[in-house]
Amino acid sequence: KKEIKKEKNSFAAGDTHTHFMEQVKRTRRKQKVATQRWGGETVVDASKYTRQLQFYDLPPTEDISLEEFEEFAVERLKVLKCFETAKIRWPKRGPDYDDYVQDAVRKFLGKTQFAKQTELRKDHISHFILRLAYCRSEDLRRWFLTHECDFFRYRLELNHDVSTFLKENNLHYDQVSEEDKVTLRKELAPFMFKEGSVDSAAFFKIPFEEALELLKHRRVFLDAGFAYVQKQDMIATIVGQFRARLSADLTMTSKSLPTLEEDDRLLPMLSNLSKQYLGQEYGTRVTGDTVNPADIPQLAEESFPLCMRSLQDALSREHHLRHFGRLQYGLFLKGIGLSLEDALAFWRNEFGRVMATDKFDKQYAYNIRYNYGKEGKRINYTPYSCVKIIMSNSPGPGDHHGCPFRHFDAEGLRAKLLAHRVSLGGIHEIMQLVANQHYQIACTRYFELTQGAPADFALQHPNQYYEESRKLRKAEKDKEDEAGGVAVKDAPSHRLKQDVEPSYNPALLGLPAVIKVDKVKMEVEDTAFDEVPDEMFADFQDDDDE
Repeated sequence: KKEIKKEKNSFAAGDTHTHFMEQVKRTRRKQKVATQRWGGETVVDASKYTRQLQFYDLPPTEDISLEEFEEFAVERLKVLKCFETAKIRWPKRGPDYDDYVQDAVRKFLGKTQFAKQTELRKDHISHFILRLAYCRSEDLRRWFLTHECDFFRYRLELNHDVSTFLKENNLHYDQVSEEDKVTLRKELAPFMFKEGSVDSAAFFKIPFEEALELLKHRRVFLDAGFAYVQKQDMIATIVGQFRARLSADLTMTSKSLPTLEEDDRLLPMLSNLSKQYLGQEYGTRVTGDTVNPADIPQLAEESFPLCMRSLQDALSREHHLRHFGRLQYGLFLKGIGLSLEDALAFWRNEFGRVMATDKFDKQYAYNIRYNYGKEGKRINYTPYSCVKIIMSNSPGPGDHHGCPFRHFDAEGLRAKLLAHRVSLGGIHEIMQLVANQHYQIACTRYFELTQGAPADFALQHPNQYYEESRKLRKAEKDKEDEAGGVAVKDAPSHRLKQDVEPSYNPALLGLPAVIKVDKVKMEVEDTAFDEVPDEMFADFQDDDDE
Protein backbone atom coordinates (compact mmCIF):
# COMPACT_ATOMS: atom_id res chain seq x y z
CA LYS A 1 0.00 0.00 0.00
CA LYS A 2 2.85 2.38 0.82
CA GLU A 3 4.46 1.71 -2.59
CA ILE A 4 1.19 2.39 -4.43
CA LYS A 5 0.62 5.61 -2.53
CA LYS A 6 4.19 6.69 -3.17
CA GLU A 7 3.80 5.92 -6.91
CA LYS A 8 0.59 7.96 -7.12
CA ASN A 9 2.17 10.98 -5.43
CA SER A 10 5.24 10.88 -7.68
CA PHE A 11 3.33 11.41 -10.94
CA ALA A 12 3.56 14.92 -12.35
CA ALA A 13 1.20 16.25 -14.98
CA GLY A 14 3.52 15.19 -17.80
CA ASP A 15 4.09 11.71 -16.35
CA THR A 16 0.39 10.94 -16.12
CA HIS A 17 0.00 10.72 -19.89
CA THR A 18 2.97 8.33 -20.18
CA HIS A 19 1.62 6.10 -17.43
CA PHE A 20 -1.81 6.09 -19.09
CA MET A 21 -0.38 5.03 -22.48
CA GLU A 22 1.58 2.19 -20.88
CA GLN A 23 -1.62 0.93 -19.28
CA VAL A 24 -3.39 1.08 -22.65
CA LYS A 25 -0.63 -0.99 -24.26
CA ARG A 26 -0.82 -3.60 -21.50
CA THR A 27 -4.59 -3.78 -21.83
CA ARG A 28 -4.36 -4.27 -25.59
CA ARG A 29 -1.84 -7.08 -25.16
CA LYS A 30 -4.18 -8.81 -22.71
CA GLN A 31 -7.11 -8.38 -25.11
CA LYS A 32 -5.04 -9.83 -27.95
CA VAL A 33 -4.22 -12.91 -25.88
CA ALA A 34 -7.84 -13.23 -24.77
CA THR A 35 -9.15 -13.11 -28.33
CA GLN A 36 -7.03 -16.13 -29.22
CA ARG A 37 -9.49 -18.28 -27.28
CA TRP A 38 -13.16 -18.31 -28.24
CA GLY A 39 -15.77 -20.76 -27.05
CA GLY A 40 -13.14 -22.98 -25.38
CA GLU A 41 -11.26 -23.63 -28.67
CA THR A 42 -7.89 -22.18 -29.58
CA VAL A 43 -7.90 -19.94 -32.63
CA VAL A 44 -4.74 -20.67 -34.64
CA ASP A 45 -3.05 -18.33 -37.05
CA ALA A 46 -3.10 -20.41 -40.25
CA SER A 47 -0.12 -18.57 -41.73
CA LYS A 48 2.19 -19.94 -39.01
CA TYR A 49 1.59 -23.66 -39.66
CA THR A 50 1.68 -24.39 -43.37
CA ARG A 51 4.11 -27.34 -43.35
CA GLN A 52 3.05 -30.82 -42.32
CA LEU A 53 6.58 -31.70 -41.22
CA GLN A 54 9.49 -29.45 -40.37
CA PHE A 55 12.97 -29.26 -38.84
CA TYR A 56 11.70 -27.15 -35.90
CA ASP A 57 14.13 -24.34 -36.65
CA LEU A 58 12.02 -21.53 -35.16
CA PRO A 59 10.60 -21.79 -31.61
CA PRO A 60 6.97 -20.77 -30.93
CA THR A 61 6.39 -17.19 -29.79
CA GLU A 62 2.72 -17.22 -28.79
CA ASP A 63 1.17 -17.33 -25.31
CA ILE A 64 -0.30 -20.60 -24.01
CA SER A 65 -1.83 -21.58 -20.70
CA LEU A 66 -0.06 -23.79 -18.17
CA GLU A 67 -2.73 -26.45 -18.74
CA GLU A 68 -1.94 -26.56 -22.46
CA PHE A 69 1.77 -26.54 -21.69
CA GLU A 70 1.51 -29.71 -19.62
CA GLU A 71 -1.10 -31.38 -21.84
CA PHE A 72 0.94 -30.94 -25.03
CA ALA A 73 4.12 -32.23 -23.38
CA VAL A 74 2.45 -35.34 -21.96
CA GLU A 75 0.73 -36.20 -25.24
CA ARG A 76 3.97 -36.02 -27.23
CA LEU A 77 5.83 -37.94 -24.54
CA LYS A 78 3.30 -40.77 -24.85
CA VAL A 79 4.04 -40.97 -28.56
CA LEU A 80 7.81 -41.12 -28.01
CA LYS A 81 7.38 -43.78 -25.32
CA CYS A 82 5.37 -45.81 -27.81
CA PHE A 83 8.20 -45.57 -30.35
CA GLU A 84 10.67 -46.67 -27.66
CA THR A 85 8.65 -49.79 -26.88
CA ALA A 86 8.11 -50.61 -30.55
CA LYS A 87 11.80 -50.25 -31.38
CA ILE A 88 12.78 -52.69 -28.64
CA ARG A 89 10.14 -55.27 -29.50
CA TRP A 90 10.55 -55.07 -33.29
CA PRO A 91 14.11 -53.85 -33.99
CA LYS A 92 13.77 -54.70 -37.70
CA ARG A 93 10.43 -52.88 -37.89
CA GLY A 94 7.80 -54.43 -40.16
CA PRO A 95 3.97 -54.57 -40.08
CA ASP A 96 3.76 -55.17 -36.31
CA TYR A 97 5.89 -52.10 -35.67
CA ASP A 98 3.75 -49.95 -37.94
CA ASP A 99 0.47 -51.16 -36.42
CA TYR A 100 1.75 -50.54 -32.89
CA VAL A 101 2.82 -46.93 -33.44
CA GLN A 102 0.00 -46.01 -35.83
CA ASP A 103 -2.63 -45.57 -33.12
CA ALA A 104 -0.37 -43.34 -31.02
CA VAL A 105 0.47 -41.11 -33.99
CA ARG A 106 -3.18 -40.84 -35.03
CA LYS A 107 -4.23 -39.79 -31.55
CA PHE A 108 -1.58 -37.09 -31.58
CA LEU A 109 -1.90 -35.77 -35.16
CA GLY A 110 -5.42 -36.86 -36.09
CA LYS A 111 -6.80 -39.63 -38.26
CA THR A 112 -6.43 -37.84 -41.58
CA GLN A 113 -3.34 -38.06 -43.75
CA PHE A 114 -2.64 -34.37 -43.27
CA ALA A 115 -2.87 -32.84 -39.80
CA LYS A 116 -5.08 -29.83 -39.09
CA GLN A 117 -3.77 -26.45 -38.03
CA THR A 118 -4.51 -27.09 -34.34
CA GLU A 119 -2.64 -30.40 -34.47
CA LEU A 120 0.33 -28.84 -36.27
CA ARG A 121 0.40 -26.15 -33.59
CA LYS A 122 0.43 -28.83 -30.89
CA ASP A 123 3.21 -30.67 -32.74
CA HIS A 124 5.33 -27.51 -32.93
CA ILE A 125 4.86 -26.37 -29.34
CA SER A 126 5.17 -29.82 -27.74
CA HIS A 127 8.49 -30.48 -29.48
CA PHE A 128 10.06 -27.40 -27.93
CA ILE A 129 8.59 -28.14 -24.48
CA LEU A 130 10.23 -31.57 -24.50
CA ARG A 131 13.47 -29.96 -25.64
CA LEU A 132 13.44 -27.96 -22.41
CA ALA A 133 12.65 -31.07 -20.35
CA TYR A 134 15.17 -33.43 -22.00
CA CYS A 135 18.23 -31.22 -22.48
CA ARG A 136 19.32 -31.48 -18.82
CA SER A 137 21.69 -34.42 -19.07
CA GLU A 138 23.48 -36.49 -21.68
CA ASP A 139 21.24 -39.52 -21.08
CA LEU A 140 18.04 -37.51 -21.45
CA ARG A 141 19.32 -35.80 -24.59
CA ARG A 142 20.27 -39.15 -26.12
CA TRP A 143 16.86 -40.65 -25.34
CA PHE A 144 14.95 -37.70 -26.77
CA LEU A 145 17.16 -37.50 -29.87
CA THR A 146 16.75 -41.20 -30.68
CA HIS A 147 12.98 -41.38 -30.42
CA GLU A 148 12.28 -37.95 -31.87
CA CYS A 149 14.22 -39.07 -34.96
CA ASP A 150 12.15 -42.27 -35.12
CA PHE A 151 8.97 -40.20 -34.94
CA PHE A 152 10.27 -37.87 -37.67
CA ARG A 153 11.26 -40.79 -39.94
CA TYR A 154 7.88 -42.48 -39.53
CA ARG A 155 6.01 -39.32 -40.54
CA LEU A 156 8.37 -38.65 -43.45
CA GLU A 157 7.93 -42.16 -44.82
CA LEU A 158 4.17 -42.15 -44.34
CA ASN A 159 2.94 -38.85 -45.72
CA HIS A 160 5.63 -36.86 -47.49
CA ASP A 161 7.13 -36.63 -50.93
CA VAL A 162 10.88 -36.19 -50.66
CA SER A 163 11.12 -33.49 -53.32
CA THR A 164 8.35 -31.45 -51.69
CA PHE A 165 9.97 -31.70 -48.26
CA LEU A 166 13.36 -30.62 -49.60
CA LYS A 167 11.80 -27.60 -51.25
CA GLU A 168 9.72 -26.60 -48.18
CA ASN A 169 12.70 -26.78 -45.84
CA ASN A 170 15.27 -25.14 -48.13
CA LEU A 171 17.48 -28.21 -48.51
CA HIS A 172 19.32 -27.62 -51.76
CA TYR A 173 20.50 -30.90 -53.25
CA ASP A 174 21.24 -31.17 -56.95
CA GLN A 175 19.16 -33.69 -58.84
CA VAL A 176 21.16 -35.72 -61.33
CA SER A 177 20.37 -34.63 -64.89
CA GLU A 178 19.25 -37.00 -67.63
CA GLU A 179 22.58 -36.60 -69.44
CA ASP A 180 24.55 -37.60 -66.32
CA LYS A 181 22.27 -40.60 -65.77
CA VAL A 182 23.02 -41.82 -69.30
CA THR A 183 26.74 -41.40 -68.67
CA LEU A 184 26.62 -43.21 -65.29
CA ARG A 185 23.96 -45.79 -66.15
CA LYS A 186 26.28 -48.76 -65.66
CA GLU A 187 27.56 -47.47 -62.29
CA LEU A 188 24.11 -46.54 -60.94
CA ALA A 189 22.31 -49.74 -62.00
CA PRO A 190 23.50 -51.89 -59.00
CA PHE A 191 22.12 -49.31 -56.56
CA MET A 192 18.53 -49.25 -57.80
CA PHE A 193 16.03 -49.28 -54.93
CA LYS A 194 13.76 -51.77 -56.70
CA GLU A 195 13.70 -53.42 -60.07
CA GLY A 196 13.55 -50.76 -62.74
CA SER A 197 15.64 -48.74 -65.14
CA VAL A 198 18.04 -45.97 -64.21
CA ASP A 199 16.39 -43.67 -66.73
CA SER A 200 13.04 -43.70 -64.89
CA ALA A 201 14.56 -43.23 -61.42
CA ALA A 202 15.45 -39.96 -59.70
CA PHE A 203 18.91 -39.52 -58.17
CA PHE A 204 20.39 -36.75 -56.03
CA LYS A 205 24.05 -35.73 -55.87
CA ILE A 206 25.04 -34.90 -52.29
CA PRO A 207 28.31 -34.61 -50.31
CA PHE A 208 29.33 -38.08 -49.18
CA GLU A 209 29.62 -37.07 -45.47
CA GLU A 210 25.86 -36.50 -45.45
CA ALA A 211 25.18 -40.07 -46.61
CA LEU A 212 27.34 -42.03 -44.17
CA GLU A 213 24.44 -44.27 -43.10
CA LEU A 214 23.90 -45.31 -46.72
CA LEU A 215 27.62 -45.72 -47.30
CA LYS A 216 27.84 -48.07 -44.34
CA HIS A 217 25.41 -50.41 -46.07
CA ARG A 218 26.92 -49.82 -49.55
CA ARG A 219 23.70 -48.48 -51.01
CA VAL A 220 25.10 -45.51 -52.97
CA PHE A 221 27.53 -44.89 -55.80
CA LEU A 222 30.48 -42.73 -54.70
CA ASP A 223 32.43 -40.53 -57.12
CA ALA A 224 34.74 -37.56 -56.55
CA GLY A 225 33.49 -36.92 -52.99
CA PHE A 226 29.81 -37.06 -53.92
CA ALA A 227 27.25 -39.77 -53.25
CA TYR A 228 24.58 -40.50 -55.85
CA VAL A 229 21.47 -41.29 -53.80
CA GLN A 230 18.21 -42.60 -55.20
CA LYS A 231 15.15 -40.57 -54.26
CA GLN A 232 13.72 -43.26 -51.94
CA ASP A 233 17.01 -43.42 -50.03
CA MET A 234 17.03 -39.68 -49.43
CA ILE A 235 14.92 -40.30 -46.30
CA ALA A 236 18.01 -41.55 -44.46
CA THR A 237 19.89 -38.41 -45.48
CA ILE A 238 17.07 -36.11 -44.37
CA VAL A 239 16.79 -37.89 -41.02
CA GLY A 240 20.55 -37.52 -40.60
CA GLN A 241 20.22 -33.79 -41.20
CA PHE A 242 17.39 -33.60 -38.68
CA ARG A 243 19.42 -35.51 -36.10
CA ALA A 244 22.48 -33.27 -36.50
CA ARG A 245 20.42 -30.08 -36.17
CA LEU A 246 18.44 -31.35 -33.18
CA SER A 247 21.59 -32.52 -31.38
CA ALA A 248 23.16 -29.07 -31.75
CA ASP A 249 19.93 -27.37 -30.65
CA LEU A 250 19.67 -29.54 -27.52
CA THR A 251 23.20 -28.57 -26.52
CA MET A 252 22.37 -24.89 -27.03
CA THR A 253 19.15 -25.25 -25.01
CA SER A 254 20.98 -26.87 -22.08
CA LYS A 255 23.23 -23.81 -21.84
CA SER A 256 20.17 -21.55 -21.57
CA LEU A 257 18.56 -23.50 -18.72
CA PRO A 258 19.74 -21.21 -15.88
CA THR A 259 17.33 -18.52 -17.13
CA LEU A 260 14.41 -20.88 -16.39
CA GLU A 261 15.33 -21.24 -12.73
CA GLU A 262 13.65 -17.91 -12.05
CA ASP A 263 10.26 -19.31 -13.13
CA ASP A 264 8.99 -21.56 -10.33
CA ARG A 265 5.89 -22.48 -12.37
CA LEU A 266 7.69 -24.27 -15.20
CA LEU A 267 10.79 -25.68 -13.54
CA PRO A 268 9.09 -28.38 -11.39
CA MET A 269 6.90 -29.39 -14.34
CA LEU A 270 9.88 -29.75 -16.69
CA SER A 271 11.98 -31.58 -14.09
CA ASN A 272 9.27 -34.20 -13.51
CA LEU A 273 8.36 -34.86 -17.16
CA SER A 274 11.09 -37.46 -17.70
CA LYS A 275 9.94 -39.37 -14.58
CA GLN A 276 6.20 -38.87 -14.97
CA TYR A 277 3.81 -41.82 -15.09
CA LEU A 278 1.62 -41.44 -18.17
CA GLY A 279 -0.88 -44.25 -17.78
CA GLN A 280 -4.14 -44.83 -15.93
CA GLU A 281 -4.34 -44.14 -12.21
CA TYR A 282 -5.38 -47.20 -10.21
CA GLY A 283 -6.69 -45.47 -7.10
CA THR A 284 -9.71 -47.71 -6.95
CA ARG A 285 -10.32 -51.17 -8.30
CA VAL A 286 -10.71 -51.27 -12.07
CA THR A 287 -11.59 -54.91 -12.74
CA GLY A 288 -15.06 -54.71 -11.22
CA ASP A 289 -14.36 -57.77 -9.01
CA THR A 290 -14.06 -57.85 -5.23
CA VAL A 291 -10.91 -59.57 -4.03
CA ASN A 292 -11.24 -61.94 -1.10
CA PRO A 293 -8.18 -62.30 1.19
CA ALA A 294 -8.36 -66.08 0.88
CA ASP A 295 -8.01 -65.82 -2.92
CA ILE A 296 -4.83 -63.74 -2.91
CA PRO A 297 -2.31 -66.66 -2.98
CA GLN A 298 -4.09 -68.18 -5.98
CA LEU A 299 -4.37 -64.80 -7.72
CA ALA A 300 -0.67 -64.17 -7.09
CA GLU A 301 0.21 -67.40 -8.88
CA GLU A 302 -2.09 -66.69 -11.81
CA SER A 303 -2.06 -62.94 -12.41
CA PHE A 304 0.43 -60.99 -10.27
CA PRO A 305 3.50 -59.39 -11.87
CA LEU A 306 6.84 -60.70 -10.70
CA CYS A 307 7.39 -57.82 -8.24
CA MET A 308 4.12 -58.44 -6.40
CA ARG A 309 4.39 -62.20 -6.60
CA SER A 310 7.83 -61.95 -4.96
CA LEU A 311 6.33 -59.87 -2.15
CA GLN A 312 3.52 -62.39 -1.67
CA ASP A 313 6.05 -65.25 -1.59
CA ALA A 314 8.14 -63.42 1.02
CA LEU A 315 5.04 -62.64 3.11
CA SER A 316 3.90 -66.28 3.00
CA ARG A 317 7.38 -67.46 3.94
CA GLU A 318 8.32 -64.94 6.64
CA HIS A 319 4.87 -63.62 7.69
CA HIS A 320 6.34 -60.13 7.72
CA LEU A 321 7.34 -57.35 5.32
CA ARG A 322 9.29 -54.20 6.03
CA HIS A 323 7.81 -50.73 5.59
CA PHE A 324 8.42 -50.16 1.86
CA GLY A 325 7.38 -53.71 1.06
CA ARG A 326 4.10 -53.26 2.94
CA LEU A 327 3.56 -49.92 1.22
CA GLN A 328 4.20 -51.22 -2.31
CA TYR A 329 2.21 -54.43 -1.86
CA GLY A 330 -0.59 -52.91 0.23
CA LEU A 331 -1.36 -50.21 -2.35
CA PHE A 332 -1.27 -52.80 -5.13
CA LEU A 333 -3.83 -54.95 -3.29
CA LYS A 334 -5.94 -51.87 -2.73
CA GLY A 335 -5.84 -51.18 -6.48
CA ILE A 336 -7.04 -54.67 -7.44
CA GLY A 337 -10.09 -54.42 -5.16
CA LEU A 338 -9.14 -55.40 -1.59
CA SER A 339 -11.30 -53.37 0.79
CA LEU A 340 -9.98 -51.77 3.99
CA GLU A 341 -11.68 -54.33 6.23
CA ASP A 342 -10.34 -57.24 4.18
CA ALA A 343 -6.89 -55.64 4.07
CA LEU A 344 -6.77 -55.42 7.87
CA ALA A 345 -7.90 -59.05 8.11
CA PHE A 346 -5.33 -60.18 5.51
CA TRP A 347 -2.34 -58.47 7.13
CA ARG A 348 -3.48 -59.37 10.65
CA ASN A 349 -3.73 -63.04 9.65
CA GLU A 350 -0.21 -63.09 8.16
CA PHE A 351 1.54 -61.04 10.84
CA GLY A 352 -0.42 -62.81 13.59
CA ARG A 353 1.61 -65.97 12.99
CA VAL A 354 4.76 -64.31 14.35
CA MET A 355 3.36 -61.69 16.74
CA ALA A 356 0.44 -61.02 19.07
CA THR A 357 -2.69 -59.40 17.63
CA ASP A 358 -2.38 -56.46 20.04
CA LYS A 359 1.10 -55.71 18.75
CA PHE A 360 -0.15 -55.73 15.16
CA ASP A 361 -3.04 -53.39 16.00
CA LYS A 362 -0.70 -50.94 17.75
CA GLN A 363 2.20 -50.93 15.27
CA TYR A 364 0.81 -51.78 11.82
CA ALA A 365 -2.96 -51.24 11.55
CA TYR A 366 -2.58 -47.44 11.49
CA ASN A 367 -0.43 -47.53 8.32
CA ILE A 368 -2.98 -49.71 6.54
CA ARG A 369 -5.79 -47.30 7.34
CA TYR A 370 -3.48 -44.43 6.34
CA ASN A 371 -3.00 -45.95 2.86
CA TYR A 372 -6.78 -46.06 2.44
CA GLY A 373 -7.14 -42.39 3.38
CA LYS A 374 -8.74 -43.04 6.78
CA GLU A 375 -5.92 -41.58 8.90
CA GLY A 376 -3.46 -38.68 8.76
CA LYS A 377 -3.94 -36.43 5.73
CA ARG A 378 -6.84 -38.63 4.55
CA ILE A 379 -5.48 -38.81 1.00
CA ASN A 380 -6.62 -41.58 -1.32
CA TYR A 381 -3.16 -42.93 -2.17
CA THR A 382 -2.70 -44.69 -5.51
CA PRO A 383 -0.63 -47.82 -6.24
CA TYR A 384 2.96 -47.39 -7.38
CA SER A 385 3.68 -47.31 -11.12
CA CYS A 386 6.56 -49.23 -12.70
CA VAL A 387 8.64 -46.06 -13.04
CA LYS A 388 8.23 -45.21 -9.36
CA ILE A 389 9.13 -48.75 -8.27
CA ILE A 390 12.21 -48.78 -10.49
CA MET A 391 13.45 -45.28 -9.68
CA SER A 392 12.82 -44.94 -5.93
CA ASN A 393 13.63 -46.72 -2.67
CA SER A 394 16.09 -49.38 -3.79
CA PRO A 395 15.80 -52.46 -1.53
CA GLY A 396 18.49 -53.27 1.01
CA PRO A 397 19.31 -56.47 2.92
CA GLY A 398 16.13 -58.06 4.22
CA ASP A 399 13.88 -56.04 1.91
CA HIS A 400 11.66 -57.62 -0.74
CA HIS A 401 10.20 -54.57 -2.49
CA GLY A 402 11.37 -53.02 -5.75
CA CYS A 403 11.45 -54.36 -9.31
CA PRO A 404 13.01 -57.84 -9.68
CA PHE A 405 14.21 -57.03 -13.19
CA ARG A 406 15.94 -53.91 -11.88
CA HIS A 407 17.07 -54.86 -8.37
CA PHE A 408 17.62 -58.65 -8.37
CA ASP A 409 21.08 -59.98 -9.18
CA ALA A 410 21.34 -62.10 -12.32
CA GLU A 411 21.52 -65.46 -10.53
CA GLY A 412 18.58 -64.67 -8.26
CA LEU A 413 16.45 -63.51 -11.19
CA ARG A 414 17.22 -66.65 -13.20
CA ALA A 415 16.27 -68.84 -10.24
CA LYS A 416 13.03 -66.91 -9.74
CA LEU A 417 12.08 -67.21 -13.42
CA LEU A 418 12.91 -70.89 -13.45
CA ALA A 419 10.75 -71.44 -10.35
CA HIS A 420 7.87 -69.83 -12.24
CA ARG A 421 8.33 -72.32 -15.08
CA VAL A 422 9.65 -69.89 -17.68
CA SER A 423 11.35 -71.71 -20.56
CA LEU A 424 15.11 -71.54 -21.11
CA GLY A 425 14.66 -69.54 -24.28
CA GLY A 426 12.34 -67.13 -22.48
CA ILE A 427 14.83 -66.70 -19.62
CA HIS A 428 17.56 -65.89 -22.14
CA GLU A 429 15.35 -63.25 -23.82
CA ILE A 430 14.46 -61.66 -20.50
CA MET A 431 18.06 -61.57 -19.29
CA GLN A 432 19.10 -59.87 -22.54
CA LEU A 433 16.46 -57.17 -22.03
CA VAL A 434 17.53 -56.71 -18.40
CA ALA A 435 21.18 -56.39 -19.45
CA ASN A 436 20.14 -53.57 -21.78
CA GLN A 437 18.14 -51.92 -18.94
CA HIS A 438 14.76 -52.48 -20.62
CA TYR A 439 13.08 -53.52 -17.38
CA GLN A 440 9.45 -52.84 -18.36
CA ILE A 441 9.90 -54.64 -21.69
CA ALA A 442 11.37 -57.58 -19.77
CA CYS A 443 8.26 -57.63 -17.58
CA THR A 444 6.08 -57.50 -20.70
CA ARG A 445 7.93 -60.54 -22.06
CA TYR A 446 7.43 -62.28 -18.71
CA PHE A 447 3.71 -61.59 -19.09
CA GLU A 448 3.65 -63.18 -22.55
CA LEU A 449 5.57 -66.27 -21.41
CA THR A 450 3.54 -66.89 -18.26
CA GLN A 451 0.11 -65.92 -19.60
CA GLY A 452 0.54 -67.63 -22.97
CA ALA A 453 -0.72 -64.67 -25.01
CA PRO A 454 0.90 -61.73 -26.83
CA ALA A 455 0.87 -58.38 -25.01
CA ASP A 456 -0.69 -55.73 -27.23
CA PHE A 457 -0.08 -52.97 -24.66
CA ALA A 458 2.84 -50.99 -23.24
CA LEU A 459 3.24 -52.15 -19.64
CA GLN A 460 3.56 -49.21 -17.25
CA HIS A 461 1.89 -50.35 -14.02
CA PRO A 462 1.69 -53.54 -11.90
CA ASN A 463 -2.09 -53.14 -11.67
CA GLN A 464 -2.24 -52.92 -15.46
CA TYR A 465 -0.45 -56.30 -15.59
CA TYR A 466 -3.03 -57.77 -13.22
CA GLU A 467 -5.96 -56.27 -15.14
CA GLU A 468 -4.75 -57.62 -18.50
CA SER A 469 -4.14 -61.05 -16.98
CA ARG A 470 -7.65 -61.21 -15.53
CA LYS A 471 -9.09 -60.22 -18.91
CA LEU A 472 -7.30 -63.19 -20.49
CA ARG A 473 -8.52 -65.55 -17.76
CA LYS A 474 -12.07 -64.32 -18.14
CA ALA A 475 -11.94 -64.72 -21.93
CA GLU A 476 -10.66 -68.29 -21.54
CA LYS A 477 -13.38 -69.12 -19.03
CA ASP A 478 -16.11 -67.65 -21.26
CA LYS A 479 -14.80 -69.66 -24.20
CA GLU A 480 -14.81 -72.87 -22.14
CA ASP A 481 -18.31 -72.19 -20.90
CA GLU A 482 -19.55 -71.67 -24.44
CA ALA A 483 -17.86 -74.87 -25.62
CA GLY A 484 -19.11 -76.82 -22.61
CA GLY A 485 -15.57 -77.91 -21.80
CA VAL A 486 -13.79 -78.47 -18.50
CA ALA A 487 -11.43 -75.86 -17.09
CA VAL A 488 -7.76 -76.73 -16.71
CA LYS A 489 -7.91 -76.44 -12.91
CA ASP A 490 -10.44 -79.32 -12.86
CA ALA A 491 -7.80 -81.70 -14.24
CA PRO A 492 -4.83 -81.39 -11.84
CA SER A 493 -3.10 -84.66 -12.70
CA HIS A 494 -2.87 -83.81 -16.41
CA ARG A 495 -1.53 -80.32 -15.68
CA LEU A 496 1.01 -81.59 -13.16
CA LYS A 497 2.38 -84.04 -15.70
CA GLN A 498 2.92 -81.25 -18.22
CA ASP A 499 4.60 -79.05 -15.62
CA VAL A 500 7.17 -81.48 -14.20
CA GLU A 501 8.03 -83.34 -17.38
CA PRO A 502 10.48 -80.86 -19.03
CA SER A 503 14.07 -81.19 -17.84
CA TYR A 504 16.81 -78.54 -17.70
CA ASN A 505 20.52 -78.23 -17.18
CA PRO A 506 21.21 -75.84 -14.25
CA ALA A 507 24.72 -75.15 -15.57
CA LEU A 508 23.25 -73.48 -18.66
CA LEU A 509 21.60 -70.89 -16.44
CA GLY A 510 24.58 -70.31 -14.18
CA LEU A 511 22.72 -71.94 -11.26
CA PRO A 512 24.11 -74.34 -8.65
CA ALA A 513 23.53 -78.02 -9.36
CA VAL A 514 21.24 -78.30 -6.30
CA ILE A 515 18.69 -75.65 -5.37
CA LYS A 516 17.85 -75.87 -1.67
CA VAL A 517 14.27 -75.26 -0.66
CA ASP A 518 13.57 -74.40 2.97
CA LYS A 519 9.86 -75.06 3.04
CA VAL A 520 7.59 -76.42 0.36
CA LYS A 521 3.86 -76.74 0.83
CA MET A 522 2.22 -78.98 -1.74
CA GLU A 523 -1.50 -79.20 -2.26
CA VAL A 524 -2.13 -81.87 -4.88
CA GLU A 525 -4.99 -84.28 -5.32
CA ASP A 526 -4.25 -87.90 -4.39
CA THR A 527 -4.82 -89.01 -7.97
CA ALA A 528 -1.87 -86.93 -9.14
CA PHE A 529 0.86 -88.35 -6.88
CA ASP A 530 1.54 -91.29 -9.17
CA GLU A 531 2.87 -88.88 -11.79
CA VAL A 532 5.34 -87.07 -9.50
CA PRO A 533 8.92 -88.40 -9.71
CA ASP A 534 10.11 -89.98 -6.45
CA GLU A 535 13.34 -87.97 -6.47
CA MET A 536 11.35 -84.78 -5.86
CA PHE A 537 10.75 -85.98 -2.28
CA ALA A 538 14.29 -87.19 -1.58
CA ASP A 539 15.31 -84.27 0.63
CA PHE A 540 11.94 -83.85 2.38
CA GLN A 541 11.63 -84.76 6.03
CA ASP A 542 8.78 -86.98 7.17
CA ASP A 543 6.65 -84.08 8.31
CA ASP A 544 2.97 -84.02 7.45
CA ASP A 545 2.99 -80.22 7.28
CA GLU A 546 5.74 -79.96 4.65
